[in-house]
Amino acid sequence: MASGEFRLRVRYGKVGRLRWLSHLEVVRALERAVRRAELPFALSQGFSPHIRIAFGPALPVGTAGENEYYDVWLTRYTGAEDALQRLGASTPEDLAPSQARFVGEREPSLAAATNVAVYRVAVDGKESSTEQVRAALSRVVESGSLTVERKGKHKVFDLTRSLLEETRVTGRDSGCDVHLTVRIGPEGSLRPETLVSSALVAASLDASVTHTTRTDTLIETEGGTWARPL
Repeated sequence: MASGEFRLRVRYGKVGRLRWLSHLEVVRALERAVRRAELPFALSQGFSPHIRIAFGPALPVGTAGENEYYDVWLTRYTGAEDALQRLGASTPEDLAPSQARFVGEREPSLAAATNVAVYRVAVDGKESSTEQVRAALSRVVESGSLTVERKGKHKVFDLTRSLLEETRVTGRDSGCDVHLTVRIGPEGSLRPETLVSSALVAASLDASVTHTTRTDTLIETEGGTWARPL
């Protein structure tokens, strides 16, 4: 961070229709929001300067996020609450910010620090009761691993490492929700909807995943506890 710059961390959501935006489209939309908010944003160096802004782990197209984060660097101090109000007025409702504060220059980047994600996966269909889905998931989780094919390549996930808490299933009128806590990192992350879909197929259940929401992104501390970036 250049001398005289201030690193503002913002929490926001990616919900509703805008869950279908790609990560790049989200980045562009929030950069426009920063410009419209008339914040004193810093620019990167080089031949093509752009807003100094950095995001946490990307969300796949179609996956909603309730607690997502980005850092934007400002060239002069602006109160965090004032900045939040200005961003709120300039950001689309389905990407609305909910919290902002300044963080120190020595704190690691969001992409590097965020290593735990909490998901809610909605399952619907004729055979989507909590008992049926829970039993199907248990068989896959107890096997200890899941092989996923992506672009013609196979990747094996160690579920004892990828899943950080016991998977829970809660009921709804038309189906159920699966709650998973997953380790994320540069070596690759287990897609929760892939795990759930694989379990439904393996159990031959007449049910399917309808949508996925990342409800939290967290930082695992050296002591083993989890904390939000804000």
